[in-house]
Parts: sequence; C-alpha cells; structure tokens
Amino acid sequence: MNTMRVDPSTVPGWGIDVDPENDPTYPMRRIEDQTRGDTWKRPARQQADVEILESIEYNHRPAVVGTSAPPSGVSGVIRRFAFARSESDWLHWLMLMGADRINVVEGVIEDFGRGKVPNIPAEMGMRSAWQHNKIGLANKAVVFGLFAATLAVIGSVRKARAEQPVLAPRPDY
Repeated sequence: MNTMRVDPSTVPGWGIDVDPENDPTYPMRRIEDQTRGDTWKRPARQQADVEILESIEYNHRPAVVGTSAPPSGVSGVIRRFAFARSESDWLHWLMLMGADRINVVEGVIEDFGRGKVPNIPAEMGMRSAWQHNKIGLANKAVVFGLFAATLAVIGSVRKARAEQPVLAPRPDY
C-alpha cells in the first residue's frame, strides 16, 4: 500500500482560494444588509395526487413538481429502480433513458388499444428533418434499410434451415 503523501504546495493551483482577497465568494460572507441571500420563506409544497419519484440525494421535494405523467407500466417499474440509485451512478441515468424508450413503445401500444393509429413519422419530426437536415434523414433511412434487410436475411436463413429435411443418423456397426 502506498502511503506517500503529496506535498500540496507542489500541486498547480492548490490553495488558490486561501487568500480572502482572491476568493470570489468572500464578499458574500460579510453582508450586513440581509436583503440578499437565503432570507425568503419556503413556499408551501404542492400536494401531489399521483406518485412522484424522488431522488435519494435530497431530503425533500421542491415546492412544485410535475404530475402530468406519473410512472406506469414497465417503464414505471424501471424508473422506480432508477430512483433507488444515486444520481451519481451511471446506471441511474441509463435506466431512465431506457425507460423513456420503453415509454414510447407503451404509448404506441396504448394508441393502438384505443383504436388510434399513431402517425409515427410526424411524431418523429420527419417533415422538419426533411426541411432542415436532408443528409441526416438520408443517413437514418440507409441505416434503417440495412437493419431491415439484415433482419429479412436472418429470417429467410432460419426459415430455409427449418425447411431442410432432417437426415436420420447413420447407425454405427
């Protein structure tokens, strides 16, 4: 185990805020007029009538929270797992991004369940992409086409293998 200590005076920039004249926050410590700073009263908290996911990093919720889309379905389960982890954990953010993608699929399924066919190209902003980013849209179309062709080839290969006659094993003599 290495127990060598680093001499702080050899570290570039160490102690840069030791001098009160060079410390940008130092003037805030000498405020006589208490009209600035944390002198306001905390507003009353919004009463939530739906589930609000709270970070484990804070002791209380902010005064106003979003209640328009409470967690539900598979994406809600993933979000609950994500909020059980620290915000400094990369898995917290990966789970939230995955839950967003799953929520999109859940929304499409919900639309079909209500008898509404979603206009996916319009919801993805295809018209705007065509107007402002034709090259990017073309690249996405090529990637999607290659992906679809790959799936088609894999499906036809599996189907061809499934249709091949199975040969009986030769008996050993």
